[in-house]
Amino acid sequence: MAACFSPATGAIPTNPLLRPTSSTGLKSPHQLLAFTSKRRISRISCTSSDGIRNDRKAPATRRDLLIGMGGIYGSAALDPSIAFADPIQPPDLTKCGPASVTTTGPTVQCCPPFKGPHNIIDFKLPSPRELVRTRPAAHLVDKAYIKKYERAIQLMRSLPDDDPRSFKQQADVHCAYCNGAYDQIGFPETGLQVHFSWIFFPFHRLYLYFFERILGKLIDDPTFALPYWNWDSPPGMNMPAIFTDPNSPLYDPIRNPTHSDPSFMLDLDWSREDIVVSPEEQIKSNLNLMNTQMVSGAKKRTLFFGTPLKAGDAAANTGQGSIERSPHMNIHIWTGDPKQAHTEDMGNFYSAGRDPIFYCHHANVDRMWDLWKTLGPRRTDFTDPDWLEAAFVFYDEDKNLVRCKVKDCLDSRKLNYDYQKVPIPWLDTKRTPKAKKKTLANAFATEKFANAAPPKKRELTPLSAFPLVLNKAISVVVPRGKRSRSVAEKEEEEEILVVEGIEFDRGNVVKFDVALNDEDSTGAPAGPQDTEFAGTFVNVPHREKAGAPSFKAVLRLGITDLLDDLGADDDDTVVVTLVPKVGEVKIGGLKIDYITD
Repeated sequence: MAACFSPATGAIPTNPLLRPTSSTGLKSPHQLLAFTSKRRISRISCTSSDGIRNDRKAPATRRDLLIGMGGIYGSAALDPSIAFADPIQPPDLTKCGPASVTTTGPTVQCCPPFKGPHNIIDFKLPSPRELVRTRPAAHLVDKAYIKKYERAIQLMRSLPDDDPRSFKQQADVHCAYCNGAYDQIGFPETGLQVHFSWIFFPFHRLYLYFFERILGKLIDDPTFALPYWNWDSPPGMNMPAIFTDPNSPLYDPIRNPTHSDPSFMLDLDWSREDIVVSPEEQIKSNLNLMNTQMVSGAKKRTLFFGTPLKAGDAAANTGQGSIERSPHMNIHIWTGDPKQAHTEDMGNFYSAGRDPIFYCHHANVDRMWDLWKTLGPRRTDFTDPDWLEAAFVFYDEDKNLVRCKVKDCLDSRKLNYDYQKVPIPWLDTKRTPKAKKKTLANAFATEKFANAAPPKKRELTPLSAFPLVLNKAISVVVPRGKRSRSVAEKEEEEEILVVEGIEFDRGNVVKFDVALNDEDSTGAPAGPQDTEFAGTFVNVPHREKAGAPSFKAVLRLGITDLLDDLGADDDDTVVVTLVPKVGEVKIGGLKIDYITD
């Protein structure tokens, strides 16, 4: 049951820096203020039984709120098709504040060099007559490319710090959008966060788009393209050598010194501990993780992109998409220096953009978006106006402030860039079960496993014990709502495991793994190389808006294929094992659910 309350109404806020475009027919912010100043809104806040707060606008006043938001001045404000939508809006740069680093640690200034008032232009696609920029795999670039890339970064580093195109200011874009420097327009108590939801992919795509164009203009080469770190394929499973030369502008001294050795193999499921395994074993683990995150565990849009984030929502109360969670988060932490106070540079959102490898890493993250949409006819972008109309602002290569919407960046080809084609070895990898299905009941004290032998007792944690602090590996029997489903039913609905009410200090590295029917209580817990491995939860240190309330994150894992591979689709229950890896975390509960999108 949800308890709801309606706080006192208030005047609709406006964004003074976002001047209306000509399509509105309004010439100045004052005219818009006159149009909206007497309108008022109310908000209804509901808290469900699991403690997750859901804010929504009263339907009769939602359009009033949107008209008053500066971020959609223009045709969107008058478009009936989105009159009742709640898209995230660009921040008010005049209200940018200090970004938080940790819960109790220092703050940093990473606001843009905005001196307002400022005209903001709407994004326009590049001319199709422009040559397509092809982003190369970093491990395949030649000396001529390296020389050009180094020159571009050096010129960017040489720009004055108050130039919005400078390397410092470009790095600060990530800091401001990710560590609580901005409020959401209309919701001053809620920070703007571009991680942990469905805006993760489009924000970073647009961020790299402008970063790349700035570099191209600095070296007078409109065809220049960023390299991508091909960490999903064995030849790219180490730190690209172009970033490891101390004399290069691509070098960042604040990295994990062990991992800066180009011969050291990357662990996509890294847990802040280097476990020595053979290269063959590490490659198998990495490829299987990629298959889980891109294929078997990402068959629905919300599983791949992340869950919806609408105006007034706190991003941390939604959920990460599969690639954002891992390997994206793990690579950030793997690259950052563990000896730094806050795992800088790559290991903290506020400082990640200070390392040139950040942009190379995110180029491959962006490539995953393109690849995912080729894996089946149901793997398509969202059509929800709340996603399509979500917007951000960036400085372009000419120092113009540009308002961009998610719908502007859905097709990388229309943005005139593509990726160098390389083999994709994770498409058809298959994991190996740690144990045969017929022995499961020997390990778990449950009754309804197919082919069950007489059970032998093993310690299980009851669902009634939640919430609990995850300070040791635990196994929990979780009931399933449906079993023995047909192929068509499985195609329509994905069975998911939901880990609810995840509480932790956002300023710390946090990681825990999840396995299903992992009967081996004496050996190592299931990893990506094992069929029983369901997924992982990872947090890169960051902070939300100062003073923001605590939150409860949610982890959603697609398990339909996993259950089939384990031969467990006929079972009434599944045994979920949670394994803490790094940091302190509290878990609110577990359940099985079914989703169509």
